[in-house]
Amino acid sequence: MRYFIEFSYFGKGYHGWQRQPNAITVQQVLEETFSTLAGDEISFVAAGRTDTGVHAKQMYAHFESDRIENVVNLIFRLNSFLPDDISVKRIFEVPSEAHARFDAIERTYEYWMVQQKNPFYLDSAHYINRQLDIQKMNEAAKIMIDHTDFECFSKSQTDVKTYLCNLKKAEWAAVDGRLVFTISADRFLRNMVRAIVGTLLEVGLGKFTNADIEQILESRNRSQAGTSVPAKGLYLVEIKYPPELVNI
Repeated sequence: MRYFIEFSYFGKGYHGWQRQPNAITVQQVLEETFSTLAGDEISFVAAGRTDTGVHAKQMYAHFESDRIENVVNLIFRLNSFLPDDISVKRIFEVPSEAHARFDAIERTYEYWMVQQKNPFYLDSAHYINRQLDIQKMNEAAKIMIDHTDFECFSKSQTDVKTYLCNLKKAEWAAVDGRLVFTISADRFLRNMVRAIVGTLLEVGLGKFTNADIEQILESRNRSQAGTSVPAKGLYLVEIKYPPELVNI
């Protein structure tokens, strides 16, 4: 049987989602815990990869196993054995062809910043003690929605076949004392969101103009864009699937 698992994690203690030979990752911890409780070797295919230190409020993965008789009990046991920074919300059966990565139609990230020193956001938001022009940052973000090629914001030397992404939302807003950037698209490139945020900060500081943003996008050159912001402020917050595939 094929199942989807919905879970979340705080990424500070992990070298991202995907297994690595010499570093602790979320995938390794989740697979080892699940396999121990299930008494069988379980492997997950996630909806995407998050980099070192990045958080996920909502992540999905699929796996195959014999029929699970008591899902509620399994979730309870998983959460009892998993470390406090990983939490399982749901496990549910899906059609045999369902794929957590390829069937996802939209992903949404948030980037959190604070402009006053706040110990409660030490590991969960980027602190920048500078005056920012939020209106100009939002104007520049709108320019990006009109583009589809984001090679200039992609990490160098990646194995992707295309740099095309369909952006559906990109905007800044003040939320409960934080400055939050929300961005939605059908897919994202490695390091893309952090590079976009870093570039928009340059706009907010008056170092880049809208014309510069257009030029950066047309250049397809990562060195033309701004510096990537720290991973600790980045959250994967939502993944959408077709309603006919799963009832999410």
